[in-house]
Amino acid sequence: MDLHLHTPASADYQEPNITYLDILRKAEYRGLDIIAFTDHNTVAGYAAMQAEIERLAYLERLGRALPDELRQLTEYRRLLDKILVLPGFEFTATFGFHILGIFAPTTPVRQLELLLLKLNVPAAALDAGSSEVGASSDVLTAYHTIYEAGGICIAAHANSSHGVAMVGLDFGGQTRIAYTQDRHLHALEVTDLGRKTRTSTERFFNGTKPEYPRRMRCIQGSDAHRLNAIADKNGKLTHPGVGDRVTEVLLPERSFAALLEMFQGTDFSRTRPFSASRQPVDYIQAAREEGPSLVQAFHESMTQKGGKLYAIVADVCAFANTNGGTVYVGLSADPKEPPAGIANPAEAVAILQREISRFISPALPVEIDVQESQGKPIIRIQVPSGDERPYAIEEYKIYVRDEAETSLAVRDEIVNLVRQGLKIHEPSVEPEPTAPALPPVPAPAEEPPAPADEGAEGISPPRAGVEIIGIETRDDTRYYIMRDLRNGNIVKNVTRSSARRLWHYAIKQREGNPVRPEKVQWQGDIGLWQRYGRQDETRYDLVQRVGDQLRVYYGVSENGMHGPWQIFLTPEEGED
Repeated sequence: MDLHLHTPASADYQEPNITYLDILRKAEYRGLDIIAFTDHNTVAGYAAMQAEIERLAYLERLGRALPDELRQLTEYRRLLDKILVLPGFEFTATFGFHILGIFAPTTPVRQLELLLLKLNVPAAALDAGSSEVGASSDVLTAYHTIYEAGGICIAAHANSSHGVAMVGLDFGGQTRIAYTQDRHLHALEVTDLGRKTRTSTERFFNGTKPEYPRRMRCIQGSDAHRLNAIADKNGKLTHPGVGDRVTEVLLPERSFAALLEMFQGTDFSRTRPFSASRQPVDYIQAAREEGPSLVQAFHESMTQKGGKLYAIVADVCAFANTNGGTVYVGLSADPKEPPAGIANPAEAVAILQREISRFISPALPVEIDVQESQGKPIIRIQVPSGDERPYAIEEYKIYVRDEAETSLAVRDEIVNLVRQGLKIHEPSVEPEPTAPALPPVPAPAEEPPAPADEGAEGISPPRAGVEIIGIETRDDTRYYIMRDLRNGNIVKNVTRSSARRLWHYAIKQREGNPVRPEKVQWQGDIGLWQRYGRQDETRYDLVQRVGDQLRVYYGVSENGMHGPWQIFLTPEEGED
């Protein structure tokens, strides 16, 4: 599918003599099954094609159609039988943010024009096709309006110019979070889909970052303003044509209803960047290469012996209490090992459904299905971020996810989970959306703005790892106060013997290997104390000078290295 195509109805279209049949023929040539006409703040392009077809059909009914007109009508019918063409628009929100609204082909054009008027597009501009329409509605209002009208809402070229996720936007982090996490937004259209680098947009919005807990589906579209692409002398596309950035989507049928259902779902393996080789993509193997994380876990077997089945249920509980996630059963986390597979998948699914239902309370809706990796059946459990927190096993065992580790929650974490559950169910009136103070500055997306907890020179702490913020001694026992850098939660009464793995590491380092400032690799007032390997990834112990004190951040993962902290990444991790 290519859900971002302009037509001659856009004022900045680069080949105004192109016909709508030309666009459909090009889409057929490129092998497209679904396309959307998304002209700037107008549906005039889609309306013009429909009017042309209606005119030709009317002449046919009257018996007055010329041979050339009959050939055009036949060609339209042939192409529209092969390609689903959806009406839509690229709306310019406040300060120039671009948002795609895509609708069912049964939606009347007048209804879409009324929607644009509701979004404050001037009536005089409805047929102009200009990307500039003056004081229109803000981003969040646009999301809500498109969603409520039954459309698919996509943030256009989100990581590029006029996108809601590019850097250089002079507004607060809460606004950026709202613009990319709003429940009415179905997907982000990005220009770097398929890239495996640390700074890729899809990786940034994969649900592992505390400020951005909702995993966002990322797709790509051509944003074609011409029929055929133009490339520079190095072969890089400077002006894409029809079908030059395409997304493949797994649907039961080629229809708008099926497409909308997919966008509303949480199975992220149903979209992928188009591959010209059409080689099947093993999403489970790709997940193994990313490794265990805050949002995914792997189990080679599910036998009751040895507690393996219980460990799976514990992971499900932990994901529900954190950001949600996916549990794969039938293979280890080591991508070099061949999958073991599941001998009787149907029976295994039934067991998992029964055990999750029996042990976890309150009731947790999970999706369990059977996938395939390297020819072996693998069970996939998709766990939502629960809205009835805390979830418990056997009524009292409450698990949480900390990076790639599932652990029993301690008292302060349980208190936070209860507060989260209460907050989710608080009756609320959706606030009026607020717009940023300044217009966007075009730049590629990379990192979100820093949170309010800033240290020296306005640099906030890393967004992963742990900080020891206090020590109490009672009856000759040391009790540590830990700050979780991912979510800011403070946990008290942690002892060396009771600490989970990362906390234990931090306490051990604090006691046995205290930071020596003269040995720190400083960059201004932030520094690297040491690197170490953990579970096939590099972790960092970092230091920050705040006045005459040193703050030490232990076990920071790559995902937590934002902004200036990235200077300490190892070369292979920092390379783009």
